[in-house]
Amino acid sequence: MEKTCESVWKKCLQIIKDNVSPQSFKTWFEPIKPIRLDGKVLTIEVPSQFFYEWLEEHYITLIKKVIRQQLGPEGRLEYSIVMEHAVAEKPYTVRIPTKTSGDLKNSPVSVPVNVSSTIRNPFIIPGLKKVNVESQLNPNYTFENFVEGDCNRLARSAGYAVAGKPGGTAFNPLLIYGGVGMGKTHLAHAIGIEIKNSHPGKTVLYVTSEKFTLQFIDAVRNNEQNDFVHFYQMMDVLIIDDIQFLAGKEKTQDVFFHIFNHLHQTGKQIILTSDKAPVDLQGMEQRLLSRFKWGLAADLQMPDLETRISILNRKMYQDGIELPKEIVEYIAYSITSNVRELEGALISILAQASLNKKSVTLELAKQMIDKFVKNTTHEVSIDYIQKIVCDYFDLPIEMLKSKTRKRQVVQARQIAMYFAKNMTKSSLSSIGAHCGGKDHATVLHACRTVNNLIETDKKFKASVMELQKKIAINAK
Repeated sequence: MEKTCESVWKKCLQIIKDNVSPQSFKTWFEPIKPIRLDGKVLTIEVPSQFFYEWLEEHYITLIKKVIRQQLGPEGRLEYSIVMEHAVAEKPYTVRIPTKTSGDLKNSPVSVPVNVSSTIRNPFIIPGLKKVNVESQLNPNYTFENFVEGDCNRLARSAGYAVAGKPGGTAFNPLLIYGGVGMGKTHLAHAIGIEIKNSHPGKTVLYVTSEKFTLQFIDAVRNNEQNDFVHFYQMMDVLIIDDIQFLAGKEKTQDVFFHIFNHLHQTGKQIILTSDKAPVDLQGMEQRLLSRFKWGLAADLQMPDLETRISILNRKMYQDGIELPKEIVEYIAYSITSNVRELEGALISILAQASLNKKSVTLELAKQMIDKFVKNTTHEVSIDYIQKIVCDYFDLPIEMLKSKTRKRQVVQARQIAMYFAKNMTKSSLSSIGAHCGGKDHATVLHACRTVNNLIETDKKFKASVMELQKKIAINAK
């Protein structure tokens, strides 16, 4: 018998009814309507945002268990929330996924018998008898919220491997490096959260290198260096963010060296993030740098166009927001620097629309992007040039990047190369790679061809001038 959303939810309710009070069941579960079953995802409709938040806070563990009983370990829950809008004639709904992280709290750490029972936890006030370690993990930074693309596939895959078997893979330490806003901190938290979900008994600790340094200085001031070292040596998984800030701090590097050695030798997992590859880290002791190379150094690069669009779609899905495809693409084409600015641009547009009670239009998006990029280093991208050119010639962008030799496509491709060379700082080989894997000689030939046609063909010149204006407007 094929499962339906009604049959699955009915079986779920039978189990839930035995685990909650009759009053709670009547108040919080009877009003729920099952509306969709898409593979392993069950969508239920709840009457309000408050209703959704109450279920998430008080009953989500129970609901998840019964959903997985009915749909298997891959079973997931999604909400459809009925929203009352001041200017709408009738209520509308938004779709929001359930939160996926489990309990991120660590169990109390057992103190070895040869260590003083007064060992101090740098994260809490002195005097507590039990060493309770808060993981410091952000529950919003999960693997589910981390969009995979060519720019981060190696680091993400390595992170998954580490999360499945912490300390038991060749990726120890795992060093994740990349520029500002590329997702290093998000991925580090995601690994920690996945470890806590898969191995609840593991003690996981996330700490920034700045906090680590300040704690060490405090320990030296109070003559508690041994307690500091013993505390960190008891971790099963140690995540240190922005390790490059230990550069030049010899004493802190020295104590971290001993902590690192102990954790590595006892099969514990070490995860580090940095804004540079190990070979480019200045001011770090060679013995530390050599240990950073024991495992895997995985880089996070700038996301490509497809990944940027996926990131925006994921962000909107998490927040229950829907925007027209053309607006999402415009943001993705315009903001190319990093993920943080991409999400910031989306939030700015939504905030402007909400505060001024306006609908989100392409014109509003353009106005906000223009203001947003004035405060950032903005260069028109090859992707955006290709978008403008393809829109002008009514061609799909895949056609521009293909091997086809159709006259119209070749001409559009040559014009895109011409503008990319003149309006970006990209190398000729990079421009060629974006245009279907062409070499630098092909790009130079395209530019010469376009220049010649501008001088000899008035109609062609008018088209190029019109395109240049379109691109320049968005490059401000």
